[in-house]
Amino acid sequence: MPTPRPAPPAGRVDAIVIGASAGGVDALTQLLPALPTNFRPAVLVVVHLPRSLPSLLPEVFTSRCTLPVHEARDKQPIQPGTLYFAPPNYHLLVDRDAKRPSLALSADAPVHFSRPAIDVLFESAAAVYGPRLGGVILSGANADGALGLQAVKRRGGVTLVQAPDTDRSPTMPQAALAAGPVDFVLPLEQMPAVFRAWGDGGAI
Repeated sequence: MPTPRPAPPAGRVDAIVIGASAGGVDALTQLLPALPTNFRPAVLVVVHLPRSLPSLLPEVFTSRCTLPVHEARDKQPIQPGTLYFAPPNYHLLVDRDAKRPSLALSADAPVHFSRPAIDVLFESAAAVYGPRLGGVILSGANADGALGLQAVKRRGGVTLVQAPDTDRSPTMPQAALAAGPVDFVLPLEQMPAVFRAWGDGGAI
């Protein structure tokens, strides 16, 4: 298991991207409500969802979280301390306009049979945020997110994977670990401390 290292040398991260699939909503209900009201990074989340049904995730997490929660909209500026969920049947990407990073939605082909796909979000966010990005892979049943997490790592970001032996569906964390080195492999109950350190730039 990798040894935890301090937050990135540049200080706190500006954004965190999270990918989850089967079992991931349960993981998110333990993780996201633990974020404090003064949490500064934006949090962008892709959960594999049925394409033909509306997502209830914004409503579910609005009642549980102290941070503002939104379903992502195309061209929406990314605000600090805000949670964004990818809508069904659209890839979620990070784009940089003239002033600040913003969200973009795409109807391009599914990746790993999924739209939204975790890899698409992680790769685009890594290109924009570089070392100021945290990438997180939670429970899931396919390999989506493994390559995206390595893109975060290559750009100098910090990476975290839910310990597979604590997952309902360990395939996604196992694929992420098989793809290359990561910074943290932790059970859910230890993840909020990592998030808080990313938020304030302190050591873990």
